[in-house]
Amino acid sequence: METEAQIRTAIRDAVNRPSRKPFYWGGLTGYDQLGAIAEALHSVPDIEPETGYLQRLTTQVDRALEKNRVLAQDLSEAHAWLKRIAACLRYPPRSFFVSNTTTEIAQSDGTPLSGQQVQREMEELLQQFQPDLKRRPAQTALYHAWHRLWKTVGADLLYCYDIPGLPPDNLKMEGLFGRLRRHQRRISGRKSTRELRDFGQYQVLFVAESEEELLQQLRRVPVATYQVHRRRLAEAEAPRQFLHRLHRDPVDMMRRLIDQHTARRASLALNAANKSPPVHNN
Repeated sequence: METEAQIRTAIRDAVNRPSRKPFYWGGLTGYDQLGAIAEALHSVPDIEPETGYLQRLTTQVDRALEKNRVLAQDLSEAHAWLKRIAACLRYPPRSFFVSNTTTEIAQSDGTPLSGQQVQREMEELLQQFQPDLKRRPAQTALYHAWHRLWKTVGADLLYCYDIPGLPPDNLKMEGLFGRLRRHQRRISGRKSTRELRDFGQYQVLFVAESEEELLQQLRRVPVATYQVHRRRLAEAEAPRQFLHRLHRDPVDMMRRLIDQHTARRASLALNAANKSPPVHNN
């Protein structure tokens, strides 16, 4: 029952995956995850009575996959074109790091990249992208948004290739600030980081006058109590860790669950055989 509950959690997670645009599309990732779940469920034998529930799940998963197959193909093609747009813009620029020595965005062969070259490549992509505007809604939305944005702000995107030292975005700086804020929230327990702006991670040291006094405060917690709370923390983190492993490799995770279910069925069958009363011949 626990394994079946985890499989249900995996299915529920697949059909409710959030998106983190521009490159992470939750619907497309969830569809691929659902396909991996279906592949694992089809490996379950249908001749054993304990697999009846998994067979019903397999039917529902297959129905969801077939119903959304055309839309998933449309999304996959639109996502592939989006990555081609990102490659044309050299985004994210892998050769551009936050450094005082880096002054321009370079190509793979080391030569400087100019805004005119990016503009030519983008115009060629615009001419190549001709989707079926009546039957492909995802590609249609990308087509209209791409043309509208390139027409209105396309020229403003090209300065970073011609001005030395100008990054194409401020994502690295925002990411650094985000990591600092998360760390401050984690060590302080506060939702707002306004009060911690001046001291940050050193705030915890102000409750003690020295490191020895700080160690004494930490040692006041009994080891048994610490272990109890560590186990509670591990139990609370188990669902999140399960989803994390599922997102990284859904095929391997579903195979493990199916193997656990198979091993449990075999164990139950063996126990039932050992507990059956012996047959006496007259």
